[in-house]
Amino acid sequence: MSVDAIAHTEFPKGYMVLFGADGKVIMTPRSFEHSSTIKSMQYDTIVSLGRHAKTVSDVYIDFPADENSAPDLAILREDARREGKRYSFEDVLLISEVVSTSSARKDYDDCTAKYGRCGIPIYLVVDPYAQEVVLHTLPTATGYIAAHTHKYGTGKLPIPLADGRTFTLDLDELPRPDPEADAR
Repeated sequence: MSVDAIAHTEFPKGYMVLFGADGKVIMTPRSFEHSSTIKSMQYDTIVSLGRHAKTVSDVYIDFPADENSAPDLAILREDARREGKRYSFEDVLLISEVVSTSSARKDYDDCTAKYGRCGIPIYLVVDPYAQEVVLHTLPTATGYIAAHTHKYGTGKLPIPLADGRTFTLDLDELPRPDPEADAR
């Protein structure tokens, strides 16, 4: 898609539009619940890991076989270095995806397989609609060996990272959707 075409295209409201260097256009619907949940997790990274911890949100990370992703939140190794403009999947300690009304299958199934296959040590699926967090650990070629579900409102969830630090997700503070919000 040319720059001129992009400038004259009306994209639907409520979508985040990402433009890849390879010409791909990715449109992702966003909701208040999605945005608030990412913000809450970002706050927890600051509290747990410090203001200058290397984290990215909705920023492309290079994965093998041209399967690049822009996860909702990724915690990187402190010594991570960008290769060109991007970090490598090898720098990632934890990835978290927030389920939205249109991404449940992708977040629960496709990303679990992809991130496990790539050896991402920890993959979190945060689902504001089910009000639960699924913590995947022990990656394999087909996904993860272990998956533990934690309900919202059950306190703080300490998650040990491969570099010895601990990321603590406050399950009491994750935002819940309004009752009138669309269900998945």
